[in-house]
Amino acid sequence: MAQNPSTQARTLKLGFVLHGVGAGWGDWRYETAVTDASVNFGFYKAQAQLAEQAGFEFLFVADSVHITPRSSPHYLNRFEPITILSALAAVTERIGLVATVTASYSEPFTVARQFASLDHISGGRAGWNVVTSWLDGSARNYGREEHYAHDVRYRLAGEHLDVVQGLWDSWEDDALVRDKTSGQFFDEKKLHKLDHKGEFFQVEGPLNISRSPQGQPVIFQAGASEDGKAFASARADAIFFHGDTFEEARAYAQEVKGRVAAAGRNPDQVFLLPGIRPIVGRTAEEAEAKFEALAALVPIENALAALARPFNDHDFRQYPLDAPFPDLGELGRNSQASATDRIKQHAREHQLTLREVAQWFARPKRSFVGTAEQVVDEIQRWFEGGAADGFVFFEALPNDSLKQFVALAVPLLQARGLLRPALPHTTFRANLGLTVPENRNTVARTAIAQAAQPAVAKAREAATV
Repeated sequence: MAQNPSTQARTLKLGFVLHGVGAGWGDWRYETAVTDASVNFGFYKAQAQLAEQAGFEFLFVADSVHITPRSSPHYLNRFEPITILSALAAVTERIGLVATVTASYSEPFTVARQFASLDHISGGRAGWNVVTSWLDGSARNYGREEHYAHDVRYRLAGEHLDVVQGLWDSWEDDALVRDKTSGQFFDEKKLHKLDHKGEFFQVEGPLNISRSPQGQPVIFQAGASEDGKAFASARADAIFFHGDTFEEARAYAQEVKGRVAAAGRNPDQVFLLPGIRPIVGRTAEEAEAKFEALAALVPIENALAALARPFNDHDFRQYPLDAPFPDLGELGRNSQASATDRIKQHAREHQLTLREVAQWFARPKRSFVGTAEQVVDEIQRWFEGGAADGFVFFEALPNDSLKQFVALAVPLLQARGLLRPALPHTTFRANLGLTVPENRNTVARTAIAQAAQPAVAKAREAATV
């Protein structure tokens, strides 16, 4: 059982994104990059073990289920998340293992079984990043001609999560007796069907695997649209989000923490994690040189391809590069609505050309570029200033950024008391300071038994008269 979160000192929650050849379109060309990293188990293993040794709370594998020839090199050729994390579970001990799996194009029973298996394999370290798939090509890979509308995707995701979490509670914690003497393998009263019939799914259950030491996997979500923020605030344990500046991140955090409280949940037990791509140098000049080296690997054609992705791979090559950013109307509203709205707003407010918007979008932000002291100062400002509970770390420079961050910045974070020197617990929930959720069927059965006690006592009293 996890320690009461209120008794734990607040520390950074850090996640590391296992992103193979990099998050961008030209990263694989960097001098230290391993060009087959996205399908290289040895590379993933080394990064996972380094992140765990440094005190990162979790590893994260992002995913999508549709590509085009213009997708980034990592997205073109990479491991499926549950598979690679199951392998990494065997070579790590305490770090959390978070996988993206789409609710839009996955069956709840399969998802429940996959994550429960990962949770058992890892000893209670699984997490699910619940996504709704925003690329409309995903539909054509799963037998549909049209992608779900934005509001439908979130209704579906809510029901999908209801079913999965219900299935995870199929077995009460003490249901498996395994008594060789009596021959009783399990207590039938403590195995439960779900019998779900909803708008999108019909699932009988029960699930054919029990709960893990952490009860249920930790739920992640990236909520930025109105529908997304409502869903994340009501359901997620941790929320990924994008914040270009401290002020933007703090405004988002304040809004979402308020939504969490309005949903009747404890805001201190929902962690808000913006994504960052730090570049740390031994000197400011070294960090700047690395930033410029990365920028040189993102020519304008790659920047346009990166910009296209949230707009459902819209072809920006049709517009003049140095003219004002084009009026795209409602384009992007049914793909990655929050990101495309942010891009359009940024272009309007700063009166930028298409070239300037593409370069701004594709390159790392300068907030986390500098010496270890400068980068840690900025991390501390965001953490203590209410803009973040931690961060999800994307490598800016493949096979370089994590090593430099661990060598130069992590000791400073630990010295300032912002990061623990090691993960103290064996389950993901315990390391995050989250309690083990009670099995809903145990709660219901106990409530029925307690309600029946007065009637039983009264009957006994009457029998003795």
